[in-house]
Amino acid sequence: MTDDSTQPSAPGRATAKILDALQRAERAVITRHAPKSALAQMKFLRTRAKGSAKTLAADLGVSRSTVERLPLRRLKEAPEAPPATLTEATEEQWQPQVRAQARQHAATSGGLVISCRAYFGFTADGTSDEGRVKDIITAVSPDHAAQILQRREAGATDEYLQPLLAEAITYSYFQEVGTTRKHLRADFTDVEWLNISF
Repeated sequence: MTDDSTQPSAPGRATAKILDALQRAERAVITRHAPKSALAQMKFLRTRAKGSAKTLAADLGVSRSTVERLPLRRLKEAPEAPPATLTEATEEQWQPQVRAQARQHAATSGGLVISCRAYFGFTADGTSDEGRVKDIITAVSPDHAAQILQRREAGATDEYLQPLLAEAITYSYFQEVGTTRKHLRADFTDVEWLNISF
């Protein structure tokens, strides 16, 4: 009798939340705290939107008329945009140059560190090893990091990024240069958690 407790019943496409992990990685590199009050956040967001009510409304997910009729002084009392929305939009746009430098460093020399718990199935030279859930932490190369970050900047979805992460993890964690494992392919699915850092 085999123990099926470590093997998902039907491993499929990863729902890795890769975009969320990359966003958290960028937030971790900021050097100064983002504004905390709704008033300061709205001032910052208006500056980033260069005064465009249309741009700011799109960022906040509210109507343009809401932004246009919202005097800054009213934010001290009751902001019309939910505080969580203001905070999220602020953190996404805070310190863009610091984030860009981190991405550039990862893509040219630093790479990325990926840690996760996921189901890995293995195929090599026409044979298949039984897959299993595995905790992994690995540093992926700048080349792989560049591909992942470039595709993300181009608007790729989690589904599109998943094979790139699988390839990066396979190369950095499972393959050993100069051995018969060079043709190994690791399927990266059913992700329980995923963290990425620069």
